[in-house]
Amino acid sequence: MSSKFPRKEKLKSEILISRLFEEGKSISSYPLKLIYLDIKGPAAAKIQCGVTVPKRNFKSAVKRNRIKRLLRESYRLHKEEIFNNIEGSFAFLFLYLGNELPDYREVERHMQVILKKFLIKVTDENPIK
Repeated sequence: MSSKFPRKEKLKSEILISRLFEEGKSISSYPLKLIYLDIKGPAAAKIQCGVTVPKRNFKSAVKRNRIKRLLRESYRLHKEEIFNNIEGSFAFLFLYLGNELPDYREVERHMQVILKKFLIKVTDENPIK
C-alpha cells in the first residue's frame, strides 16, 4: 500500500456525509474527532475520508485550509495501520474542534491516538471468526 491519498479515497458524496452525521459513531481525542460509518455493499475504496474545520472557530479560510492540510497529511501517513487491520468499508470524517492553530506534531499525535482507538473499537465490535 502506497501512502498516497487518491481521489477514490476522498469522501465526496453528500448522501454518505449526511448518513455519517445521522448514523455514524464517533471517537474523540481533543482537538480531533472522528465520525465513522460502516458502509455496507460495494464501495469505491476500503476507506473514504474527509476533513472539516468549523468556520465558527476559524474565520480565515487560509487558517482553515492549513489545518485541513495538516489533517490530511497526518491521515495519509498513518492510514496503513487501519488498511491492513480491518475488514469491510468505512467512511471517515475528521473534525478539528480546537480554537488555536495546531502544529503538525500535535495533529499527528492525536491522529495516531484516534486511529488506535478506532481499531480497538472496530475489532471489538466485529471479532474475526
